[in-house]
Amino acid sequence: MAGDTFERIVALLTEAQANFRVIEHEAEGRSEKISVIRGNRPDQAAKAMVLDVRGGGGGRRHVLAILPGSRKLDFAAVAALFEARKCGFASPDTAQALTGCVMGAVPPFSLNPDLTIVVEEGLLANETLFFNAGRLDRSMELDTKDWMAVARPRVARIAAQA
Repeated sequence: MAGDTFERIVALLTEAQANFRVIEHEAEGRSEKISVIRGNRPDQAAKAMVLDVRGGGGGRRHVLAILPGSRKLDFAAVAALFEARKCGFASPDTAQALTGCVMGAVPPFSLNPDLTIVVEEGLLANETLFFNAGRLDRSMELDTKDWMAVARPRVARIAAQA
């Protein structure tokens, strides 16, 4: 299934005529380690986390939060953004079911209509983004403007203060 995710992203980006390149490397899913392997700054890494957002007017939903690899998530900011009472990590089983990927390989794209994307606005200061592309042994470098055009995320301040 993870191979399918990688192939779907390649097809999506190719169809959009996006400027990207595939980087093959040893299997790694931790932001700080993979940035060293790929040779990018941690703040250029698009770290994707599946969240469970509950309560309030929206009921229960799942959110794909995209942060710079060097930042931590502000759960309260995400809850407020979606007018919810609580926000936490989705279970690993739920995250894998929604993304088709193991933890650490989740790309900053929603290929599932039940997963809403929100990105930390600070990540968008980068000209290019780096991310694991549905596999622990494949990453991509992608122009940020192309990612925005294809992923169409909601933009907000969702990173905890450093």
